[in-house]
Amino acid sequence: MGHDATLNAGDIARLADVGRAAVSNWRRRYDDFPQPVGGTAASPLFSLPEVEDWLRRNGKSYEMSLGDRAWQRLRAAGDDLRLGDLVACAGAFLLYLRRDPGGWKAVTRSQEPAKRLHQAAAAATADLPVPVDWSLVDIRLYRLLADLAAEQGPADAFELLCERYVEAHSRRLSVTRADHAELMARLAGARPAPRSRAEPAEGSSEPAEGSSEGAEGSAGVAGDPTGGPATVFDPACGVGALLLPFTGARVLGQESGETAALLAAVRLLLRGVRADLVAGDSLRQDGFPELRADVVVCDPPFNERAWGHEELTGDPRWEYGLPPRGESELAWVQHCLARVRPGGLVAILMPAAAASRRPGKRIRGNLLRGGALRAVLTLAAGGPDLWLLRRPEVGERPPSQVLMLDASDGLTGVEAAWRAFAADPEGEPPAPGRAVRIIDLLDDEVDLSPARHRRPPDEPDAVAEFGRVRERFADAAASLTGALPGVAPPGRARELPTTTIGELVRAGIVTIHPGPPKMTTDAGEVPVLTAADVVAGGPPSGRAPAGAGHVVLAAGDVVATVATGDGAARVVAEPGAVLGPQLHLYRLDRDRLDPDFLAGHLRHAGASAARPYSGVSRVDARRVRVPLLSLAEQRAYGRAFRELLALEDRLRATAALGERLVRLGFDGLAGGHLRPEG
Repeated sequence: MGHDATLNAGDIARLADVGRAAVSNWRRRYDDFPQPVGGTAASPLFSLPEVEDWLRRNGKSYEMSLGDRAWQRLRAAGDDLRLGDLVACAGAFLLYLRRDPGGWKAVTRSQEPAKRLHQAAAAATADLPVPVDWSLVDIRLYRLLADLAAEQGPADAFELLCERYVEAHSRRLSVTRADHAELMARLAGARPAPRSRAEPAEGSSEPAEGSSEGAEGSAGVAGDPTGGPATVFDPACGVGALLLPFTGARVLGQESGETAALLAAVRLLLRGVRADLVAGDSLRQDGFPELRADVVVCDPPFNERAWGHEELTGDPRWEYGLPPRGESELAWVQHCLARVRPGGLVAILMPAAAASRRPGKRIRGNLLRGGALRAVLTLAAGGPDLWLLRRPEVGERPPSQVLMLDASDGLTGVEAAWRAFAADPEGEPPAPGRAVRIIDLLDDEVDLSPARHRRPPDEPDAVAEFGRVRERFADAAASLTGALPGVAPPGRARELPTTTIGELVRAGIVTIHPGPPKMTTDAGEVPVLTAADVVAGGPPSGRAPAGAGHVVLAAGDVVATVATGDGAARVVAEPGAVLGPQLHLYRLDRDRLDPDFLAGHLRHAGASAARPYSGVSRVDARRVRVPLLSLAEQRAYGRAFRELLALEDRLRATAALGERLVRLGFDGLAGGHLRPEG
């Protein structure tokens, strides 16, 4: 490993198998922690040898995986501005390995391995959208990449490098959110990608696809007989996030940046996808002027003023009107419609403001009148919105309705609403979708913001819901007086001797187990207790795959959140779940320490640290002080802590009911479902 290898905080966390917060804590607490050697104040870089030396001196175990070694060597091979080119070069080499593994073995045995490698790799990857500078990486790093490919497979090896690259340049790169990309693919008919990681047999290759001007690009192409689209196009493909799910289709893409186009092409080709990508600005230098794809997906750049307004004034793509200078997104919408076949689908992400900005109202109106715009879906608070469009077929009668859906509270129900609306555009889709008459939108604003067109509550249901919530709130509020804890002022104040949790650990009374730094908590068969569950006092809500390394909860364990802002600690009542991230578990000798007593003091320490001007950003649990009391006295204090916690839970539930009651009251009075009493 070269001495110029560097790591960021995320790399150090992976190396030491801790969370990023732990690395930040080390930098604050230890004066001898290595100083940054590069990067920026927001994203500093540290010397790898110095970090390794510090970890050894401080007794912190670490392991450098083969993937991390390859990444650090790659990052050290050039300056940070060329990191994307280095990653693309590594990916092109992995593609060469996938296509000609025997050729690589011959190269390593030759007299001039570097020269032979450049020649053989260039010949095997001639279908990439831009030439590769093979001299960026030396032969030793190529050998390390070959070892990584042998361990993980070329495709997974490159995904690892891409993940590291995106993390390192997160402020410079714009990558579509994974859940948004998956939703767009499902709505566009992508079949689920196979889970197999098997590579093709040695010596096999993926032939390059030809120009988009062939039969598959014609206007009358039918969809894939197995259910997915036959051709998919992304005119602003970035690093390929929106194209990756379409494994069974022929995919075409264009990207203005040569490095991003190369990364996207390598990712697709390594997965065996039939891909044809070009580098260049799609609006000014259309790389597929004759293409008529089955599906177009796009996450275009937002708010670009220099998109080519002057030179593209008379462009035939502007069927619905010349996009104003400040409405570059409407240029992308029309470009996508021009590259999809009649009846084909366009799924394009748009800024929320594009639904209501005044300069774009004429084009929005024309898209509605012409039957092209079929749905506007808000995917998150503040945007983006997902516009679903369909290129009208010749002689087709435009629909009378458009689907509006605000999914800012979650994407559940989006797919079902779109499927129902697509099957019956004149019907009413299931909630949370709403079919809005196009004629009602063609006013002076043509405002397509889904929040303005939410489905109104059904009057009988709204009235009944208000009554139910009011009754529950009244019962909850009345019960609070009976929930007062049994706590009273003492006859005289007394100072209690104390110890620390660290001393209790050394005495064998307490054992601390930290939660995993990373864990999947949304899929699997094992219940997971999350930090949110501890704060809310609810049952385990997460799910994780079974596997070694889980910390299984037992009855009587104390679980506390790591973040001081929550300051939550609970005693486990039901065993069997596993410990989630951002939590610590305290396992006690219950003959010497009461669980509720300890949980109360952990809760107090966390809440105190979160108070303004406390000067503390994080609690070191081992320094938390605990009074030295008999077990009987501990249990009395523990009972009082438990009663306070129960009161807090009741207050939280009552407050939530109150907020809901107020919201329903405003909705009902304003909507005419309720009226003032008397």
